[in-house]
Amino acid sequence: MISVIALNVCLLLVICLPKRRGSDPGLEWIMWALYAYFSVYIPKCIVVIFDLIGGLPRLWKARRTGWLTVAGSVIAAVVFCAMWWGALINRYNIDVRSVEIAIPDLPESFDGYTIAQLSDLHVGTYGSDTAFVAEVVDRVNSLDADVVAFTGDLVNRRTSELKPFVAPLSRLRGRDGVYSILGNHDYGDYYSWPSSDAKRANLDDLKAMQRAMGWRMLNNSTEMLRRGNDSIALIGVENVGDPPFKTYGDLDEAYPALGDSVVKILLSHNPAHWDEDIKDSPDKNIALTLSGHTHAMQISAFGLSPAALRYPTWGGLYSDDDCHQLYVNIGIGEVAIPARVGATPEITLITLRRK
Repeated sequence: MISVIALNVCLLLVICLPKRRGSDPGLEWIMWALYAYFSVYIPKCIVVIFDLIGGLPRLWKARRTGWLTVAGSVIAAVVFCAMWWGALINRYNIDVRSVEIAIPDLPESFDGYTIAQLSDLHVGTYGSDTAFVAEVVDRVNSLDADVVAFTGDLVNRRTSELKPFVAPLSRLRGRDGVYSILGNHDYGDYYSWPSSDAKRANLDDLKAMQRAMGWRMLNNSTEMLRRGNDSIALIGVENVGDPPFKTYGDLDEAYPALGDSVVKILLSHNPAHWDEDIKDSPDKNIALTLSGHTHAMQISAFGLSPAALRYPTWGGLYSDDDCHQLYVNIGIGEVAIPARVGATPEITLITLRRK
């Protein structure tokens, strides 16, 4: 029994830990093989556990509880079907969520301003198949948003994954432009580079490709969005992470006068940045932060997700008592497992309202 448990712990580590070596197709094959294994093993464990519990009355010479074995078999079948529904169907079921967010002192001309947020594309997961990403672009464009905001993790390990997707992603449109920031996966930290120069060149290539796509990167910088004589600040920081994720961002560099009266919207990949540095901070007048990163761990049901064990702000809209608000988009793509059991791929259409 101990050896079986140890084997499965090792297999889970193989799935979850970043793969620094190997070809992308080879790693994709490993990912699917391990997922297939666990889709059988986990339901099997459920049946065994329920059967063992059902047999406990025999210890005091009573009849075993047969219905528990039946219940375990039903639950195991549901889990098996859910895992493959998530892998074959739900990972492509795009969910467009419309959210209205009231902001105090929002300039009147920005009442009704729309932001289409998408996050965590992880295009390397799709190899060279651009069909799904092209569908995502079409859905975003159909929203006719004032601005499109991408909140990080465009690739899995290296910039070369992006090449097949440059054409469809170049079609993204927002009336005031497409803005993006970097996520923890975009820096090449999860790949074994032959030198620091090679790693730096990888990141430079990613920035160059985004410029070629017509995206405006906000690397610790700010863009003023204007409507007539009114304006709001769109701030973007590089990745600010909780351990073990590295911090590259600098909010003070991006916008030095955080306490001024300008309405500010911040793009920051990891919601831990809001929890640790912005929430309940009266000296940081940031009305709304948009984040991604969590994926809801690609598992959710009935408004619950295991991501809540790690991130108190794992998906949806949050606020504190000082009018700081956070929206966490649970992303489009996948890492570790090629499935979304619940946690449907999300595009968010945010409408700003004057409070």
